Amino acid sequence: QVQLVESGGGSVQYGGSLRLSCTTSGPIFSHASGAWYRQLQENQRELIADLTPNGRVSYSNFVKGRFAISRNSGGTTIYLEMNNLTPGDTALYYCNANGQGLNAWGQGTQVTVSS
Repeated sequence: QVQLVESGGGSVQYGGSLRLSCTTSGPIFSHASGAWYRQLQENQRELIADLTPNGRVSYSNFVKGRFAISRNSGGTTIYLEMNNLTPGDTALYYCNANGQGLNAWGQGTQVTVSS
């Protein structure tokens, strides 16, 4: 069973920055895509960014230019660098590993942005 552990969430003010991390025990992200999602209150989870094993990156329009997804060289961790945060970014953020028969989720980390 693959376990993903998110960290780095917290409370920041409008315009602030946070860096989220999602760590596994093995080089999962060298073989499977890593992605970040968020869930705003009772809404469905929405995709923020995706990073394929060969390095292709895609972003949702609402975070383009503000957020960046990356991966460490060992493939054990993906990151989400978030800049220029607004109250609209307040949500529970989840990481996901998918591909090669895998679809695993972390437990989520809360991000709260105050005005």
